[in-house]
Amino acid sequence: MTIYFYGADEIPHGCFSNFSDHGLDLDGHWWPTSEHYFQAQKFIGTRHADLIRRARTPLRAAELGRDPSKPMRRDWERAKDDVMRRAVAAKFLTHADIRGILLSTGDEEIVEDTTADHYWGRGSTGSGKNMLGRILMRTRGRLRAEFDEASEARSGSGRPGR
Repeated sequence: MTIYFYGADEIPHGCFSNFSDHGLDLDGHWWPTSEHYFQAQKFIGTRHADLIRRARTPLRAAELGRDPSKPMRRDWERAKDDVMRRAVAAKFLTHADIRGILLSTGDEEIVEDTTADHYWGRGSTGSGKNMLGRILMRTRGRLRAEFDEASEARSGSGRPGR
């Protein structure tokens, strides 16, 4: 069964949204949401990036991050996937409650159900890249591997000579 999400207020999968109220600590700053972090990275090292970090809501951060009058960093198209991976990983490492929700999805496909975005979501045709969903699934796999490894280390299994 595919898990579709979009709004941050959807229970239980709204936490997958970049607008969900789950802050993160990255690059020496506290970010109110992963949306704040993502949008600010377009303008790294500028006053505009700090303005985005301090935006009152993730919607306002998104609006500021999409301001066409502000020049974005030149490598944004190459950097954006890595920026999103870092934000999503930090968010789910920071918050055990939503980490549990992500891990509880097992091996199900996760899809951002937006018709407006063919890159991060499934898009209006349903054939979009779903990069946010892919990053969430990849993060889930990495978290599962890390927590399985930590569990094995605590139990003493997997060690030679035992």
